[in-house]
Amino acid sequence: MSDTRREVGTWLGVARWTCLGAAVVALVVFLVSQRAETIDVSYAQSPTSPESTRAGKEAGLSDASVPPVEELVARLQAERVVRLPGAVAHWDEARVDQAIGNRDARILVAPPGLDEAERKQISEAKSQAEKGEREVVTIVGTTVSGGILEVAPSTLDERRAEFAVGDVTGLIIYLLGHLWEQPVASGPSDFRWREPTAAELAPVEAALRSAGRYTAEGATLTEVPHDAARQAFDGAEPLVAAFPRQPFGEPVPDYGAALTARFPDRPIVVLYGLWVSYHGPNADAFADVAAASTYAQFGRYLSSRVYPQDAILGVYLDRVIDIRYAGLFDRPLPYQPPDPLRVTLPALPWVFAGCVAVFVALSARAVRKPRGLPRGTSAGARLGALTALAIEVSGLTDGESDVALTLALAKLESAREALEEGRDPDAFLTDAHARLDEVARLLGRTDYRPDVYVGRQLA
Repeated sequence: MSDTRREVGTWLGVARWTCLGAAVVALVVFLVSQRAETIDVSYAQSPTSPESTRAGKEAGLSDASVPPVEELVARLQAERVVRLPGAVAHWDEARVDQAIGNRDARILVAPPGLDEAERKQISEAKSQAEKGEREVVTIVGTTVSGGILEVAPSTLDERRAEFAVGDVTGLIIYLLGHLWEQPVASGPSDFRWREPTAAELAPVEAALRSAGRYTAEGATLTEVPHDAARQAFDGAEPLVAAFPRQPFGEPVPDYGAALTARFPDRPIVVLYGLWVSYHGPNADAFADVAAASTYAQFGRYLSSRVYPQDAILGVYLDRVIDIRYAGLFDRPLPYQPPDPLRVTLPALPWVFAGCVAVFVALSARAVRKPRGLPRGTSAGARLGALTALAIEVSGLTDGESDVALTLALAKLESAREALEEGRDPDAFLTDAHARLDEVARLLGRTDYRPDVYVGRQLA
């Protein structure tokens, strides 16, 4: 019986301190996770890599060369417009001339993809050519700058005209107005759509039906990133048609609308130069958002550097994936496995509270006041119970507990003699009781305290 009680007491002690340790661990993990927690407004973590890395690796340099600074300066002094080989920017000459009026202004148009040395040549030629009231506007690719200012389109229509056609009319007019502190309304872009002819549409439709991709002569698209394309459009493989930059001043064939009529349920991506447009399911919901986000972030890079259409298509698809994962539109999100930490964190406070409650309960049991001896217990019964306790603990004592046990046994012997002689043994029994209680305290065994042991024996 005593061995069983000892085992129960030992296991209760282990459980008590285990609960306390678990509570401490739960508290620490919860506090550390709260400190490291960040706000994430996405419904899921997008798997895309930074677009700037993709775009930066695929940028190229122009094959055209920039003339020496002296030659550029001489041409700027003699000509109103200096266009270098490979330049892609165009503008409405009548509107720009009207904005310039009788002022002295020069326009230097360079190709995109200049290296650092070539950019420095352009800058030095501009500085030397500017004299008095003369302004020199430099256009590298489709990036328009003058003085200390650089301007960029503010609407999607202007971006589309810039990257699909190379139209920078509004940018030049806006810049000159600010340089002369006489802002001039740039007016709407001259970009116009037209319906493609049957002869233009037939090869595009045939290629999309057979291969899912069409690359026109002059376009630079070589492949479609199929994994990203399927992720962007909820598992559906998009049809992709790529065309070169369109002729300035002429209406552009609207292949997107025409192809949507022939493939009504398929996602369709059309590229004109570096302009990407989406047509098909949910186009009204997110196409403008995806385009605005893409070109607002990367328009400055695209306008002054040489990029293949593969690069801008990959960037655009990544942005569509990010928009889907952001949960902005009513579209199904790709499956994401649950994060065990995020699932567990809400439960940690309850784990902590439960462990603390168990620890407090076990501690209260360990320190609760033992029940006293039954009323009316005779001195002989008390002597027998205390003697049995002394015998049971005798095999466990050593050192200080041995001394206390020896004194307790002496008091029990005196109580026995008092009983035999008809004297009151209470004083000796009380003293023995106190000595045995000290033995239990030294042994760390509350179950051997006299009030517990003797009370249990006499109950």
